[in-house]
Amino acid sequence: MATQSRRTFLRNGLLGVAALPLGIGILSRQAFAQNLPRLDPNDEQAQALNYVEVAEQASDHPAYEAGETCSNCMFFERRSEGCQLFPQNSVEPAGWCQSWVSMD
Repeated sequence: MATQSRRTFLRNGLLGVAALPLGIGILSRQAFAQNLPRLDPNDEQAQALNYVEVAEQASDHPAYEAGETCSNCMFFERRSEGCQLFPQNSVEPAGWCQSWVSMD
């Protein structure tokens, strides 16, 4: 009986140690995401994608359709207000860029 509980202890301990890097990675990614600086519309990459902080300002862009905003784009990350296209920054949820793609 003592051998079984030792085995159980070792197995559970090893599973806990194996899961530790995953937990740390998730926590650090969330902490990092919450501190992302807001994307500057004058940034070179932002300008290349015609990013604006207010979607209606893009109304003259041929790719823009009313109702499209960063917050309803598939690249938007709601928790951090981040965008997969601008991984070093957060974006304005009411913004828009020419890479907008529907979440559907």
